[in-house]
Amino acid sequence: MERPTTRYTTTDDGVSIAYQVVGTGPVDLVFVHAFVSHVEVFWELPAFERFVGALCSWARVILFDKRGVGLSDRLSVTPTMEARLDDLRAVLDAVGSERALVMGNNDGGALAALFAATYPERTLGLVLWRGGVRTARARDYPWGLTEERFEERLRRRMVIWGDESMGEEAARMTYLGIGERLAEDPSFVRWLSRLHRYAAAPGDLARFSRVWFTTDARSALPLIQVPAAVLMRSGWIDAYVQEARWTAGQIPGAQLVSVPGDGDDVYLGNVGAVAEAIRRFAQSIEEEHEAFDRVLATVLFTDIVGSSERAAELGDRAWKQLVEQHHARVRTLLARYRGHEVDTAGDGFFAAFDGPGRAVRCAKDISRAVGALGLEVRAGVHTGEVETINGKTGGLAVVLGARIGALAKASEVLVSQTVRDLTAGSGIVFEYAGEHEFKGVPDRWRVYRAVD
Repeated sequence: MERPTTRYTTTDDGVSIAYQVVGTGPVDLVFVHAFVSHVEVFWELPAFERFVGALCSWARVILFDKRGVGLSDRLSVTPTMEARLDDLRAVLDAVGSERALVMGNNDGGALAALFAATYPERTLGLVLWRGGVRTARARDYPWGLTEERFEERLRRRMVIWGDESMGEEAARMTYLGIGERLAEDPSFVRWLSRLHRYAAAPGDLARFSRVWFTTDARSALPLIQVPAAVLMRSGWIDAYVQEARWTAGQIPGAQLVSVPGDGDDVYLGNVGAVAEAIRRFAQSIEEEHEAFDRVLATVLFTDIVGSSERAAELGDRAWKQLVEQHHARVRTLLARYRGHEVDTAGDGFFAAFDGPGRAVRCAKDISRAVGALGLEVRAGVHTGEVETINGKTGGLAVVLGARIGALAKASEVLVSQTVRDLTAGSGIVFEYAGEHEFKGVPDRWRVYRAVD
């Protein structure tokens, strides 16, 4: 098939993202590569070309390189998951896609799942290949990698990265299920070495690997409201099968679809069967969806500390002027961090964000900005499912965000564990602030303090 043209779009923060569009089908399907990618080198793999060709029989396929890899801008800072959400949204905007079937290949699943939970109005459905929402092993996630095993593998991968003379070893390490077989294919080994060289430098490999190792998008899975399917192969190793089954079980109403074969990645092995399974899933999704009332969002609550005492000290006129200055500074920072002001009650703000990192940074900047006015604020941040009730934002996530904010002390920003987990790799530092019970909220919640 004819190779697509590589084009560029620019994100809100000025990063250039390389993308391609192939096919003219009625359904938009955006493919989120695993780990590192290069939109042009991938076309040199015949199996990948067959896979995309099969999808193009019924879909318009959208491919892109995430920031920092491939043909997209290389960066001096490590990209966060929040920034890469912006990459995906910018590409969909550039191609005029109002709603797309989002597919995540292996560890591309974390980005795909977060996008589906955060932007259901832009997501026709979600397809995850195996899962990929977490890399590190945990007590309740036993098929992940231990930190020791991860560091051991990373050290070796940096040595052999892109070295064709060691391509056989790279194939065995990259594809745990069928690596031995792939290592015996000289053409595949040459392609894999070339992909590694063109997709990322060894230093980028190390930085990106550590971000993915600390990423944990599991908390987003129960909040996904769009139709979802988790695909697996019948011949996979047991750990892969368990991960796929667990992931499907975490998403309400998700399908677990098994296809024949044993290829690790979606574009290896019997790609025709995989493409057909995706097509059947897309067909099962109704063309028209009711408007979604529930989305994943980050809520921020701020409140001036000691406002009653300060008002009595200053008098009504001076206090009113000071509060107006406070409000102006808060609104300026909300606009800067793409926050949406939901409500203002007295001297407190309730705002919503589409990314937890922005909300935390906004809260810290608000504290500094109003400090120059001689004021101190407390702030609470939580990411969860919010609902639109009679035109107003509500739900348990809003209640919990407000309770966390009320717990904070002067000039303190407290966040839920969900926020901490979803900002891994962002550079934001947290201190454990204890486990708490909140009125009107079930269970006990771990709370963390954002520190400079």
